[in-house]
Amino acid sequence: MERVRGDVHRLQLGWVEPFVVNAYVVDDGGTVTLVDTGMPANRRSLRGELAAAGYDPADVDRVLLTHYDLDHVGGLTALARRLGGPRFDAEVYLGAADVALVRGDTDPPWFHHKGAFHRLAREAFDLRDVALTPVEDGDRIGGFTAHHTPGHNPGHTAYVHEAGVGFVGDLLWETDGALELPFWGDSYDRAAMRASVRALVARAAPFDVVCVGHGVPFVRGGGERLRAFAAGLA
Repeated sequence: MERVRGDVHRLQLGWVEPFVVNAYVVDDGGTVTLVDTGMPANRRSLRGELAAAGYDPADVDRVLLTHYDLDHVGGLTALARRLGGPRFDAEVYLGAADVALVRGDTDPPWFHHKGAFHRLAREAFDLRDVALTPVEDGDRIGGFTAHHTPGHNPGHTAYVHEAGVGFVGDLLWETDGALELPFWGDSYDRAAMRASVRALVARAAPFDVVCVGHGVPFVRGGGERLRAFAAGLA
């Protein structure tokens, strides 16, 4: 666990590189938001990281999921069902297109590498009995604004907090101090991802802190880096 800024903490989950993923806790005037939840095997680590930041699962008021991938939603059932102590009953938000995928309302193509993975994953890791609130582009959730950023997933969503912090999930990764797009094998449509990066820069309120799903967050100058990265996309 590490403090990003003010009441924003980064939870470092997963195993060892490259199987490490970030979640974030935001304490917004007494309302505690968890952004993403890590892998299915994060049960102890997630609880430990929350405790290191000063929170219990019962303190979490809402969960914002950037997208439906097991390394981002995997800790959800651990929070909801398997952790001891007080009940976890936070409201859980996910992009509408990914909610449809989870519920089986839409079926990704078997012939697409990630579509096939998602078909298998939703059977092995069933979230259909978890109450999910669909998120649309532009929705306001407390101090956060949701921005639909498809490409990595159909319902991928970035959340920009009014304090100038952007949570971009797997729209972008950090590697060796630089921003990059996730590799093709982990995404549905890289052209759509590039368009989503440009759209986020154009439409979102300015933010200086960029909190990525994988890698180290950009605490200072993140917005400038993001704008430069977007400008360089073909």
